[in-house]
Amino acid sequence: MSRHLRFIPEGGALVEVTCRAIQGRLLLRPSPQLNEIILGVLGRAQRLYPLEIVAYVLASNHYHLVLRTETAKQLSDFMWYFNGNLAKELARETGWEDKVWSRRYQAILISEEEEAQVARLKYVLGNGVKENLVARAEEWPGVHCVTPLLTGGPVAGTWFDRTLEYTAWLRGKELAPGESASPETVHLSQLPCWAGLAPEVYRSRIADLVQEIEEAAAAAREESRIPPLGAKAILAQQPETRPKKIKKSPAPFCHALRKQVRKALWEAYGMFFAAYRVAAEKLKEGDWTAVFPPGSFPPRLPFVAV
Repeated sequence: MSRHLRFIPEGGALVEVTCRAIQGRLLLRPSPQLNEIILGVLGRAQRLYPLEIVAYVLASNHYHLVLRTETAKQLSDFMWYFNGNLAKELARETGWEDKVWSRRYQAILISEEEEAQVARLKYVLGNGVKENLVARAEEWPGVHCVTPLLTGGPVAGTWFDRTLEYTAWLRGKELAPGESASPETVHLSQLPCWAGLAPEVYRSRIADLVQEIEEAAAAAREESRIPPLGAKAILAQQPETRPKKIKKSPAPFCHALRKQVRKALWEAYGMFFAAYRVAAEKLKEGDWTAVFPPGSFPPRLPFVAV
C-alpha cells in the first residue's frame, strides 16, 4: 500500500507520530544514559524546530509522539532532526551498524473532537502497562511523559556535541568531563481540547486516565494470572534482539470518532491530493509553471508555503 502524501489541514493539526526500529529490534531498550540522551535530542529538536509536544513514550523498539504542528514542513523539519540524531545516538550506544528505522515516520491526524484526542493521549499513557510489561505507568524504565504530566515537573535531558568530541579526537585533545554536554528541556503543552485548564485540573484529568489504564490492566492480570515482565527484565534485554513476531496492522489515515468528521478530513485530503496530482502530471510533462497546493512537497522542489 502506497503512503499518503504528507498533509496537514490549514490551520494546523494534532498528530500522532509513530516510528519503529528496523525489524522490530530492541534498539531503544531503556537505560539511564540512553534516557538522558533521548530527552536531550527531543528537547534540542523542539528548541531548534519549535512545535508543541503533548505526550511521548519510547518503548524498546518503537515510539509514539503526540504533537501539535502548523504545517507539514514544520513537522518534517522537527522529525528530520529528531530521527536523524536519535538514530546516530542509538547506533553509538548499541553498536548497531545497519539502518535504525524500518521506514519514515508515520504521522496520523487526530481530529479536534475531545473524545478522539483524549483516546490517543490515553493510548500513549498506557504504553508499557497495556502490554503487561509493567504494572504502573510510572514504572516504565524508559522515556515516558507520565511523570511530568502528573507532577507538572520539568523534563530535562542532555545534548552531547559529537562534532566537538570528534574534532577534539582528531586533534588529540582530551575533553574535560561534561565539556561536550549541554542541558536541554522538553516543554509539554496541554491537549488542545483541554487547553486553558488550570494546571492542577489538567494534572487531575491525567491522573484519572492513568488510574483507568492501571485498573484495566490489573483486571486483565487477575484474569490471565500472568505477572508483568517488570523493569529489571526490561533493562536486561539485549538491544539487538529481534522479536519472533511483530504486531502489524495498517495505520489509519486519521483518528476521529464520528463518521462525518472522518469524512470531512478525507474530503480535505482528497482535494489536496487531486490538486497535487494535476500539478505533478504537468511537471512531469515539463511544465515548470505547474502550481502545487499550499502545504505540499513537490517532487525535487521546495515546500509550498501555506
